[in-house]
Amino acid sequence: MQNVDAPFTIRSIRDEEAAAEPALIERAFAAGPYGHLPASAERRAFERDVHGRAASGTVLVAVRGDELLGTASVLRAGTPYARVAALGEAEVRLVAVAPEAQGAGIGEALMRASVEVALGWGADALVLDTGDRNLRAQGLYARLGFERLPERDERFGEVVACAYRFALQQRDDVRLRLMRSEETDLVAALVEGAYASDFELSEAYRADIAAVAERARDHQVWVAMDASSGALLGTASTPVAGAAISPLARAGELDFRFLGVAAGARRRGIGELLVGHVLRLARIRGIDRVVLNTGPDMVAAQRLYERLGFERLHEREFTFVRPDGSSFLMLAYERDAAA
Repeated sequence: MQNVDAPFTIRSIRDEEAAAEPALIERAFAAGPYGHLPASAERRAFERDVHGRAASGTVLVAVRGDELLGTASVLRAGTPYARVAALGEAEVRLVAVAPEAQGAGIGEALMRASVEVALGWGADALVLDTGDRNLRAQGLYARLGFERLPERDERFGEVVACAYRFALQQRDDVRLRLMRSEETDLVAALVEGAYASDFELSEAYRADIAAVAERARDHQVWVAMDASSGALLGTASTPVAGAAISPLARAGELDFRFLGVAAGARRRGIGELLVGHVLRLARIRGIDRVVLNTGPDMVAAQRLYERLGFERLHEREFTFVRPDGSSFLMLAYERDAAA
């Protein structure tokens, strides 16, 4: 008997799983509320074109060891298999969990991961549609914060496809997304300049701040981009799901580092926007609390965090000793992600 409570991992599909994934989709849909309906040749071709779906975005899978438990295809608007997405949106299709693995939270984990993929692309929203009889899926989407879009509903024979949308961007004038590889030097200069403008940096700390390429390899480097000009306005770094970016974070917490705003973008609310983005990322992942460290000299940052509802986490503060023997108290802050 399968242990549905054992841990599973969400990741991109691998080539050796491309044959098994369509079979899982077929079994999952056959066990659902529309399993009595015959699948069209077009539908079967869509399911079997794993590489085509991956080329249109990404195919996520839930796995336990070598066992394939679920899948979801996240597609960019304007690609061949996107059906509901408007310009600037992303779409998730073929969300499926193996019948024997249902009830273990796999569908919810796939949806949370799909939202994060679309957020990393800088999409305006993630959209989807599901059959009107698929009440279990509709309940999940509503619980995760998707909004119904009845104006985008479509009828396919006896099936009414109900449309849903999860808004991703917080402001029309600024777009949040993951850094692109060609932006590494720009982001390094931005964050180093932001820190250097407020206090004197040691060479070791300056190198740590500017190590954007290394951070992006192991974690996530987010940027705030001006929606009109494309200029980079600010940045913050978070860990990938399931990890931490500093020793501060514990289970059930999301930490972040290297929040920086370009000199020309100050007083535009970019710092607040980036902190709000981290809080939202925590909610997307189902994480309860956001934590961070900051130095005593970073007074403007402390004011921002306190204004946004963060409180001192005194029990996790510590004395940091510099190479020259001098020291300072490393401050810690916390906030409920859902507050």
